[in-house]
Amino acid sequence: MKQKKNGSFWLALTLFSLLGQIAWVVENMYLNVFIYKTFNASAGDISNMVAASAVTATLTTVFIGALSDKIGKRKLFICAGYILWGISIFAFVGLREDILTKTFALTTSAASLGVTLTIVLDCVMTFFGSSANDAAFNAWLTDSTNESNRGAAEGINAMMPLVSVLVVFGGFMFFDLDQPKSWTLIFTIIGTLVTLVGILGIFIIKEPVTERSEMPYLKGIVYGFMPSTIKSNVVLYVTLAAFIIFNISIQIFMPYLIIYYEEALQMDKYVLIMAPAIIAASVVTALWGRFYDKKGFGISCAGSLTMLILGYMILFFTRTTVPVFIGSLFMMSGYLSGMAVFGAMIRDNTPVGKAGRLQGVRIFSQVFVPGIVGPYIGKAVLSNALEHTNDDGTTSFIPNANIFLAAAIAAVIIIPVFAAILAIQKKARK
Repeated sequence: MKQKKNGSFWLALTLFSLLGQIAWVVENMYLNVFIYKTFNASAGDISNMVAASAVTATLTTVFIGALSDKIGKRKLFICAGYILWGISIFAFVGLREDILTKTFALTTSAASLGVTLTIVLDCVMTFFGSSANDAAFNAWLTDSTNESNRGAAEGINAMMPLVSVLVVFGGFMFFDLDQPKSWTLIFTIIGTLVTLVGILGIFIIKEPVTERSEMPYLKGIVYGFMPSTIKSNVVLYVTLAAFIIFNISIQIFMPYLIIYYEEALQMDKYVLIMAPAIIAASVVTALWGRFYDKKGFGISCAGSLTMLILGYMILFFTRTTVPVFIGSLFMMSGYLSGMAVFGAMIRDNTPVGKAGRLQGVRIFSQVFVPGIVGPYIGKAVLSNALEHTNDDGTTSFIPNANIFLAAAIAAVIIIPVFAAILAIQKKARK
């Protein structure tokens, strides 16, 4: 049935998706830069941080998603979660070598302690972020839309990672990331904005009409992983399998992307190069959601994978500004349009009234497995990467283009799973 949404819905969707993604961009792309520049973190440190965050995100989403179904509330978790999420981001202000040295009365370098505390605080931040965004906000979006507008809504939701990258890139170009005071200001600004949008949500988010789950809470936690649930929702779970591989592909290169631009390509002004690509890819992603609504999963997913793989290949073979721009455009367009297509397909096949319980398996596919497997593949690919010596005598690795080749190989593996989804859909229509 055709469903029209009012301006309050679109405003809430835009603001909460944008601010949530800005926070995730800072974590997924710049927290790696922070730990690399502030504490000389290794590729192993970065992969450990990503893996720890992935485990935290998955467990949080499983438990909080089921809890939101049990009490029949989404708004409470969204608003309170965003407020606490912002506060936890602000807490990173205290992670500086000079502060740690004084606080813990250290006589040697605080780098090792800084790496450990960054990983721990990242997990704390992830707990609040996943409660608010991965569990509650995504369940709210599923409950608040139907098949007539889900692609359009998911198009906006999926383009926000790119828009947030543009916002963060644009804002970060005014900071010298080698200076501790820059990170202090960054964490203060992002933390404040996320907290404020959580407060605003009290007034603009409309609680969707959902019934409280009568299922026992503990059963609700494991519901998405039960064989009976998988058997009853085959298309959903095969789509989630493809989504796992898609996100592994992304996580092979994403933790190292900014470092690659800066250190390997020596693009000090990479923001000016990337901004047009991000804007163009954002437009493609917004339109791709509507394309999904009209044409369905098959052709829209095939187009996304084609753009993604083409972008990887261009980035693997080229090093100069214009080709890197073109490769980045295709890569980001394929990545975000793919997120829109898979996101809409997953929501379309989520049983009504069970969105919270199934956010756990979605995050398992989007974050947990990819967040562990992807960065470790990237780490293995970079095991023999070149190193450079820092001013203080320590060494840091330099990512190379092999991460894009590995990501492309992973993306190609999606194709037979994609074909299986189409075959199951065709059989179901007969």
